[in-house]
Amino acid sequence: MTISRSTRRLLAAVTGLVLVVLYAPLALVVVNSFNTSQALTWPPSGFTTQWWQRAAVNPGAHDAILTSLTVAACATVMALVLGTLLGLAMQRYSFFGKDTVNLLVVLPIALPGIVTGIALSNAFSSILGVRLGFFTLVVAHATFCIVTVFNNVQARLRRMGGNLEEASADLGAGMWTTFRLVTLPQLRSALLAGGLLAFALSFDEIIVTTFAAGPGVTTLPVWILTNLFRPGQAPIVNVVAVVMIVVSVAPIWLAQRLSSDPTDTTRAIH
Repeated sequence: MTISRSTRRLLAAVTGLVLVVLYAPLALVVVNSFNTSQALTWPPSGFTTQWWQRAAVNPGAHDAILTSLTVAACATVMALVLGTLLGLAMQRYSFFGKDTVNLLVVLPIALPGIVTGIALSNAFSSILGVRLGFFTLVVAHATFCIVTVFNNVQARLRRMGGNLEEASADLGAGMWTTFRLVTLPQLRSALLAGGLLAFALSFDEIIVTTFAAGPGVTTLPVWILTNLFRPGQAPIVNVVAVVMIVVSVAPIWLAQRLSSDPTDTTRAIH
């Protein structure tokens, strides 16, 4: 399909405007992290690195980052195991209620975060009698992280087909051997992409965290929200936000590259 030069220019202008609206606020956060003023003002009154130095020795920020990394890692591991098993079950087997199960697996990421947070908080506290804390937070994050792994695994299994697995079974290999030597090597890049995306989603989640963490468990997004409007803390929050942007963008970019590269299956096999 060919389009006129004026149409191309219009599309380029609209695309540029959308990108400016999306990323100008992020650029403002980066600039304000070096601003000498303690207020979120524009234009910057000067350049300084003192806020980065203060953030580097801030114990609250350190504890929050460590908590977020630990929760995200645990939730990602749970999502990789459960999401892979669910993807294999949905794609390789037929059973009663399959469509319903598929819907229930995907539903947590489609629901508003506040609905999921309230539901999990009530379930843990009222029904199960579990005290809100680190464990409940990991489980809560895993509920929506599973979906990212599940979608990647299911999409890869559709592309793979079942010919190689059937050939392995015909040659006498058992289910576990076939999975370990045939299926898993072809799923590795999809699992890596799903795991990276799950980690990024868990790392910057705040709504579900607010309801499922309980007292004493402070993740980085919660720490940012708590300190944003405290006197003298806004510049340090900007610094931490910049770090959070980098940590969140890197795995999402890598996951996109792995998911969109048509040759990744061949590389995974070799």
